[in-house]
Amino acid sequence: MSSIPNIFWFLPTGGDGRYLGRSKVARPVSNAYLRQIATTAEFLGYDGLLIPTGSGNLDPFLTAATLANVTHKIKLLLALRPSAEGNPVVFARKIATLDEALNGRLILNVVPGAWSEELKAEGVFLSHDERYELADEFIDLWKRLTLGETVTYKGKYFHVENGRSLFSTVSDPHPPLYFGGSSPIAHEFAAKHIDAYLTWGEPPDQVAEKIRDVKAKAKARGREIRFGVRFQVIVRETEEEAVKAAASLISHLDDHLIAQAQEHQRASDSVGQSRITALHGGDRKKLWIAPNLWAGVGLVRGGAGTALVGSPQQIVDRLREYQALGADTFVLSGYPHLEEAARFAELVFPLLGKESFVAEGNVITGGAFDVPITRANRQAATLLKKAA
Repeated sequence: MSSIPNIFWFLPTGGDGRYLGRSKVARPVSNAYLRQIATTAEFLGYDGLLIPTGSGNLDPFLTAATLANVTHKIKLLLALRPSAEGNPVVFARKIATLDEALNGRLILNVVPGAWSEELKAEGVFLSHDERYELADEFIDLWKRLTLGETVTYKGKYFHVENGRSLFSTVSDPHPPLYFGGSSPIAHEFAAKHIDAYLTWGEPPDQVAEKIRDVKAKAKARGREIRFGVRFQVIVRETEEEAVKAAASLISHLDDHLIAQAQEHQRASDSVGQSRITALHGGDRKKLWIAPNLWAGVGLVRGGAGTALVGSPQQIVDRLREYQALGADTFVLSGYPHLEEAARFAELVFPLLGKESFVAEGNVITGGAFDVPITRANRQAATLLKKAA
């Protein structure tokens, strides 16, 4: 495993801002803003970009399509709900179309679970385990279609006669599959189908337990799986500044809003959500759950509710701990996503050994008449780098 991890950023297709909760400076979602984040993340050197799914988000497929011509290198990790995608034959054609437009940069993040009430509103009346059964059939059929098979199949959820996809994906044999889930059936699903298993940012011992279980189940099927962790991040030049920024992020939350959000989270049948909620229980006094690991985001945000908080070196130290457990990919986000993408890349990428846009050792004044200062400094920095 490379010591330099893959770092993905997050596209906030449900809105963005400097504060969680009510704010006068919130940023309503727009495609123009999302394109700005995507092109910035690519320029900064991020490896990928997660595009989420859910009733509170813009459509991930259409959002990804709008990024095809404005991005060129960054991979798009597209979240999809098999229960909402209709027939696998149509889905195979849609994925082949999008992957061709992206020249093979597409990755799929399979999301069988969600809030049952949200799914019912979209016409899906399936239990937790039934959604995984459906996803199993769906991915099985899609893989066969992508390989060029003509498929006749009748299962519990899908019925296809002579189904085929006339178009193959650029990725061979198909775009990689990512997935995160914490229930026993989720781990079996991962072991059978998934290329990279993602977990929300739980404390290291809990993540280690998940990795061991999924790895063992995959090995029993003769497969190997990669692993990754999903975090929020709050990095500042000092730990004190980072802790203050974390407190500021939730400074607009009141007890009533937290109680509403916690009730909503407890209504989910997601085992992963239950694990994240249990880390803090909605209590502001129990938000520090491990060194530099803070659960304040989870007071009101479902899903990825924990953040790495600290100085650049502290963040790197924590990421290295998860790498030692087997993670090679981190999917990150921070509020607001445009500015924090730049801050994280500027402060942390050099310490991770990732290629960075940062020019070290330069004197930057911004003055139009300061060329002799900046030029001389740049020459000195070049000589120092060669000497090293």
